[in-house]
Amino acid sequence: MSRRVALHNLGCKVNAYEMEAMQQELEDSGYEIVPFAPGADIYIINTCTVTNIADRKSRQMLHKAKKMNPHAIVIAAGCYVQIQGEKIAKDPSIDIVLGNNEKNRLIDVLNEYEDACFLKDRENTDADMHMIDINHTSEYEPLSIAGTGEYTRAYIKVQDGCNQFCSYCVIPFARGRVRSRQREDIVEECKRLAQSGHQEMVLTGIHLSSYGADFDEKDSLLGLIRVIHEIKGVKRIRLGSLEPRIVTEEFAKEISFLKKVCPHFHLSLQSGCDSTLNRMNRKYTSKEYRESCRMLRKYYDNPAITTDVIVGFPGETPEEFEESRAFVESVHFFETHIFKYSSREGTRAAVMPGRISENIKHGRSQTLLALDEKRRTEYMEQFIGHRVEVLFEEPVEIDGEQYYAGYTREYIRTAVKSETPLSGALTPVMIHSRKDNLLLGETFH
Repeated sequence: MSRRVALHNLGCKVNAYEMEAMQQELEDSGYEIVPFAPGADIYIINTCTVTNIADRKSRQMLHKAKKMNPHAIVIAAGCYVQIQGEKIAKDPSIDIVLGNNEKNRLIDVLNEYEDACFLKDRENTDADMHMIDINHTSEYEPLSIAGTGEYTRAYIKVQDGCNQFCSYCVIPFARGRVRSRQREDIVEECKRLAQSGHQEMVLTGIHLSSYGADFDEKDSLLGLIRVIHEIKGVKRIRLGSLEPRIVTEEFAKEISFLKKVCPHFHLSLQSGCDSTLNRMNRKYTSKEYRESCRMLRKYYDNPAITTDVIVGFPGETPEEFEESRAFVESVHFFETHIFKYSSREGTRAAVMPGRISENIKHGRSQTLLALDEKRRTEYMEQFIGHRVEVLFEEPVEIDGEQYYAGYTREYIRTAVKSETPLSGALTPVMIHSRKDNLLLGETFH
């Protein structure tokens, strides 16, 4: 009888990719994938540690898994356990700890554990630890996928690790230094995915802009994009989060010639105040960031530029927050993702003076959320009366009627009324209205 495995992923698109790869390894080895519910024999939680909330959610899901089946094998994988190290071995909810750069060994680890269970009683013992010193490896973990649950879009992990050491961020300690995937492996994976019907490739990594920086013969993200652009069957290329400094005039100009690249760019800001950026150890100024946005708008007609902003960073005065808010307002982002500063043990920011109260963080967050809603509405409504290209994904019900929904090249969710299946269709749509965060239109022939 096949062993039943339930999986749950927390965190970023890199984590999601790695979970897809682990699922395929399990399926290829004869395991049955089942919902994350009571009844599984094995539970795998791919954890996140980007904030305190992520830590808490990781612990909650691990404990929930053991409660759903006390006799199941519970595997804690990923960033939270990498940071916790040996401390997590004492958690009675966890049987196996699988750190970063060890996920490709999942099947071997499971076999070793199950073999050991026949030889000794595992009650009340520490978890089996499978971790390396992630900060002293140059090896890129060999994981790949042949398909994904989203049959129109596929996330492609091309890079791992980060060398930036922003003062608030624990991720370099969880993921290690920059390690890039060989271009040939990426191209082969994209070809397989395109042949199986995936039309949009989303390039992702922990610090995507650093792709190729660790190779002896330097490669670049731009070079990789050019190669993927030539793959038959790839209709769109979407980029994950970018370092603002990568957007030079050359970069913006060159990718604008590559028509498969979607005009949707996520440039992480974190603050629009230079004093705060300096304390964060972000390696650009607000003026340089603005120039990157200007370059994209020079070579693209109305691109969707999105960003992240942290509020309540240690020492952020009311004047600094207002400077940041005014900057965000002036740039006219499509979307702004707002985060309240979360102290992470082991980072420089964790010992900085000038703690901001939760009430003040909440107020500043609400201010930027209101601005985000305003700017998002303004950006979306510019498309009313215009034709857009939509890659449809799934049927949805709106006001009791059948629609199909997908995304424009700018990554705006769009729906059309249709009783004819549209999933997987790449179709022109004339936009006639907006409903909340959704554009509505009609297929255009």
